[in-house]
Amino acid sequence: QVQLVESGGGLVQAGDSLRLSCAASGRTFSSVAMGWFRQAPGKDREFVAFISWSGSRTAYADSVKGRFTISRDNAKNTAYLQMNSLTPEDTAVYYCAAKLGSGIYAYISAYEYWGQGTQVTVSS
Repeated sequence: QVQLVESGGGLVQAGDSLRLSCAASGRTFSSVAMGWFRQAPGKDREFVAFISWSGSRTAYADSVKGRFTISRDNAKNTAYLQMNSLTPEDTAVYYCAAKLGSGIYAYISAYEYWGQGTQVTVSS
């Protein structure tokens, strides 16, 4: 089992930055890959970013590429999502998720464990 708790969300203005954190407990953190997803009101949950267990491989949705950076600190059992140049279109609940296996990473079904989410609101 892996327990995930997100933090760092809030209300910001367009152009601002935020850093989300995802604290993990339970199973050895360095054995799981991590992902960030988001869900805007009235929309489906969508993939945002992925990082492998070692941190050597990352991937991003096209909509955030160049603005968001995913990272992890295995010593602190924490994953991060640095979000820069935020726009109102980034407004959503952001979820971190953990997956045990390798392979696909952009699908909700690939992840076994989920946090409760943290709200990010970007005003124009």
